[in-house]
Amino acid sequence: MQATPNTQRSLVLGYLGLRRMIGLIGIMLPIVLIFGRMIFESPGIKDSISVYYYSVMRDIFVGSLWAIAVFLFSYRYDSWDDLLGDVAGAAAICVAIFPTAPDLGATELQMIIGWVHLLFAVCFFITLAIFALWLFRKTSPDGPTPKKRQRNKVYFVCGSAIVLCLLLIVLVQLLPRYPWLQALHPVFWFESLAIWAFGIAWFVKGETILKDDASSAVVGVEPR
Repeated sequence: MQATPNTQRSLVLGYLGLRRMIGLIGIMLPIVLIFGRMIFESPGIKDSISVYYYSVMRDIFVGSLWAIAVFLFSYRYDSWDDLLGDVAGAAAICVAIFPTAPDLGATELQMIIGWVHLLFAVCFFITLAIFALWLFRKTSPDGPTPKKRQRNKVYFVCGSAIVLCLLLIVLVQLLPRYPWLQALHPVFWFESLAIWAFGIAWFVKGETILKDDASSAVVGVEPR
C-alpha cells in the first residue's frame, strides 16, 4: 500500500523524535551522574562513567543504557541503519548487564566480567562513531543542501571526537598511574566527551538545530 503524504510525514517525525531522544539522553547522562551522586551520596567525581554503577546513581546509569538501546532497536531507516542500530543497542544492553570491575576488592569473576564490559563499551562507541562519520553524512542523489553541508561538518567533528577520545582512554590506561593524573579523572572526562559528541550528533540528526529550510526540503521525504 502506497504511503500518503500524511503517513510519510508521521514517519519523518517519528525518526526525528527517536534521534532527538537518543541525543538528549547522551548529552544529559554524564551531567546527571555527576550532580546526582553529589546530591544523594557524596561529592567528587568517579574515575569513569561505568564506575557509577557502584554508586547511588546505578539505576540511572543502567536505565539510560537500556533506554538508548530501546531507541536504537526501534530505529529503522535503511538496512545499514537497521543493522548498526541493532549492534549498538545490543552493545549498550551488554554494557549495562556486565558491569565494570569495582575499584577495590574485585574478585576474579568480577575482573572477567569487567573485561566483557570493556569489550562491549568499545563496540558501542565504535558503532556510534560509524553512525556519525558515515551514515549521518550520506547525501541524497540530488546533492546536499547548505544546511546538510553544515550538519555533515558537525557529524565529522563528533565522530572524530569519539574516535580520539577512545584512543586517549587507551593512552591513559597505558601510562603509569601518576597521582596528579588520576586526580583529574581523565577516563571519566574522555568518556563524557565521547558521549556528548554522540549525543550532539544524534541531536543534530534529529534536526533540532541546523534544520533545512522548508524551501529546500522535499515534501514528505526525510533529507539524509
